[in-house]
Amino acid sequence: MAALWGEENIYNLLPVEEAAAAAAFFPPRYVSKFRAAVKREARAQDKAPCKTMGVPKLQVPTPKDFLQKYSKTPKLPKRKKARGCKKSLMPTVLQRTEHPIMGFRSKKNFITANAAEAIMRVPKKPLRACIDVRKGDKFLIDSSGLVQKYLKKKDFGAVPRYLLKRNEEAKRAKEESDRCCKETLRQKCPRRVSKKEREDLLEGLKRNWEEINQAFQSMSVAVETIPRKLHREKLETQMKQLEHDIGTLEKHPLIYIANQ
Repeated sequence: MAALWGEENIYNLLPVEEAAAAAAFFPPRYVSKFRAAVKREARAQDKAPCKTMGVPKLQVPTPKDFLQKYSKTPKLPKRKKARGCKKSLMPTVLQRTEHPIMGFRSKKNFITANAAEAIMRVPKKPLRACIDVRKGDKFLIDSSGLVQKYLKKKDFGAVPRYLLKRNEEAKRAKEESDRCCKETLRQKCPRRVSKKEREDLLEGLKRNWEEINQAFQSMSVAVETIPRKLHREKLETQMKQLEHDIGTLEKHPLIYIANQ
């Protein structure tokens, strides 16, 4: 401001605090408290800020290994001769140095040979054809589908293998099912009680009936309390059930027991 208006100016009479105004407008710059420690650590480790930049130290290729034309083009492998391939039927071309055989004459009588071959040849079997009208079209019968060629096959009328396999599997499954059913019926069928078991059962029931009857006869005639009445009714019920079971066993000589 002083340089703009000179030394003696009315604006110079008022003091201007430019630094204070700038500090009030712009906050102070942030400085890390670890800055000095980082600098000391970098100096101790001999680090440079731009040490990794620049041209890398690599092995330079020699001038003899320059990039040649079509060097990176993929090349197909050489074609190998296929196995079992037929030879060419066309004869090879004679070279200039080769000369054909001159003056060679065959002694074969082609007329006699052709006549003998025609006589000995098996006559050709005529093709069966069919014509719808006198001057109509002719078509072969064998390839028309009208001839039943399948009758001449070796396996005609034979059962196919997949049907035989299917029948065997069905037969095996049926046998397994029948076996399981028989086993189930055998387990669930009633068991016959033997004669000895029947006699032992009758003796046991009669013995139980005698014991209950003895207990019933030993009771007093006058029953006054409720527990005595209930005990008497219980004994009577057991005796009736035992008498019913004994009568059933004596009535039926054959007894079967159902398996659960």
